[in-house]
Amino acid sequence: MTPDPTTISTVWHGFQTVCREMRHMMGRTAQSFLMAQLMDLSVGVWRADGATVAMPEGLLDQFLGTRFAIEDIRARFGDDLHEGDVILTNDPFTGHAPHLPDWGFIRPIFIDGELQYFTLVRGHVMDTGGSFPGGYFPNAFDIHAEGLCIPPTKVVAGGVERTDVLELIFNNTRFREEMQVDCQAMIATTAYAEQRTKELCARYGAQTVADCVAEMIDRTERAVRAEIARIPDGTYHGESATDDDGTILDEPVWVRVALTVSGDEMTLDFSESDAQRPGFVNRIFAATYGTAVGTTILFMDPALADYHNEGSLRPITVIAPKGSVLNCEYPATVGGSPVAVGEQITEAVAEAMSKARPDRAIAPWGKHRGDYTSAEDPRTGRPYVRTTFDYDGSAGALAGFDGATGPASFGCLGSVMRGNVEDAEVRFPWKILKLEVVPDFMGAGKWRGGGGVDWRALNQGTAGRMATGSSDGDEMVPRGVLGGLDSPRSRTFVQRGDERIRVKPHRMQPLEPGDVVIKLSSGGAGVGDAYERDPEAVRTDVVNEFVTVEAARRIYGVAIDPHSLEIDEEETERLRSGARTPIEVVIDEENLTIGLKELP
Repeated sequence: MTPDPTTISTVWHGFQTVCREMRHMMGRTAQSFLMAQLMDLSVGVWRADGATVAMPEGLLDQFLGTRFAIEDIRARFGDDLHEGDVILTNDPFTGHAPHLPDWGFIRPIFIDGELQYFTLVRGHVMDTGGSFPGGYFPNAFDIHAEGLCIPPTKVVAGGVERTDVLELIFNNTRFREEMQVDCQAMIATTAYAEQRTKELCARYGAQTVADCVAEMIDRTERAVRAEIARIPDGTYHGESATDDDGTILDEPVWVRVALTVSGDEMTLDFSESDAQRPGFVNRIFAATYGTAVGTTILFMDPALADYHNEGSLRPITVIAPKGSVLNCEYPATVGGSPVAVGEQITEAVAEAMSKARPDRAIAPWGKHRGDYTSAEDPRTGRPYVRTTFDYDGSAGALAGFDGATGPASFGCLGSVMRGNVEDAEVRFPWKILKLEVVPDFMGAGKWRGGGGVDWRALNQGTAGRMATGSSDGDEMVPRGVLGGLDSPRSRTFVQRGDERIRVKPHRMQPLEPGDVVIKLSSGGAGVGDAYERDPEAVRTDVVNEFVTVEAARRIYGVAIDPHSLEIDEEETERLRSGARTPIEVVIDEENLTIGLKELP
């Protein structure tokens, strides 16, 4: 029987609350900057058959394809799953982890002695024992050079910690103490989810809770199918590329999708994407699946945001041939794939969906400009590895709205945070010299992208190395939608005295004490013709220093008095009715400033 509406709502939001409490618990108990500050982690609850129950927030590639991991765990362990077990895996090829630093702790949940649910905490750990701290080595020989590959392994059995197994694992990683704290936090958080799920079942009855979950999945499926049915039948295409794969340099790697809508079903076919690469941008299918499906959900009714579950996934099929860069085979390297080609999946699907639903068009966000920097902290005499999202651009525009300034990384959809500057300076021997939005440094449009960023920091530690494996956007830029302008190219430099060294993505750069790292990271792309932007919105951007007076005139066709900052309506009308000269926003690499350049 279908439970009453109040019980359904209470049970459903109970599971959602459990997941949000799990993320909060991780933020309060994890030690590393990656999890405690950046929240580079995902959580969720699944049914015993792998069906997704609750997943309110997280990284698409970390958790949306978890059913593949659960199905393999059921097949691997069979009846040897018991109350109190916790299974750890980070292996992309046996555990469906996006890359080796994403460690997933999965706990089966038994209700009245019967396996009913699974819960997951997957977090980006500080290190996984590869040839370079952090796991982003741009030219690893194979997956084993990237780090310790842990197949689904019981680290807690029947509530008893397997100290010998954990000792073996931690002995093969750097930053042992910090890693132990983070892993214990993840294990404890799965125990909390188990406790809360049991309380829910005790209050309403296990069968009632199961019936509520089944009903919510069916309701969500009907709602998602109705959303898909509103899209005109047909095939829509999208594509995006990363600068290179880190091994074969300066050769773009392409992701291409054919998105076909037929009635109330959708297929995402990536068959025309590039083949598996020698470099570390290869993607496993579970991660491709999660990112692709999750991106389509962005274009659905926002009122469904709190209700997505297995029903959202059922009407959508993802195709990625084995041996392609989006469904790689062992022993491919995958370290950089959450950024490249992970973000390219998001951009390609968003482009196709923007053609299918122009009323909800979304432009790509500024590229992730991350790096892994490893050296020694002279204050403690201990090694460290530093990464953050502080130097990312911002969100792309969407139909009807400018892109937000601040959210970091399209693939993370803002669930990963920028770090706290003061906390970063306490944790790492780097002094932040500048972190500010740069005028004009985004894609213009009827709705413009969020602001680009100028980030600079001084190395106060020892000599070390900076791996730029988790960055992109020097050549292949976020592309505008529906006539909106592309984001500008980004740049990274190391200033060493009078010498300025340009550092491209997917490289390894030596660092010296006193070096200043400079990252000029463009903001999001635009949606719609810039000449259609409300002149008053352009004036507001000039007042708020998002747009210069020169760019207002040459890109938006809006004449603004540089002294009074008032609009010259007659001159604006003349500009917008006449012929326009295409303009590109560029970086002056000598002066490290942003300027405008006429295109032929």
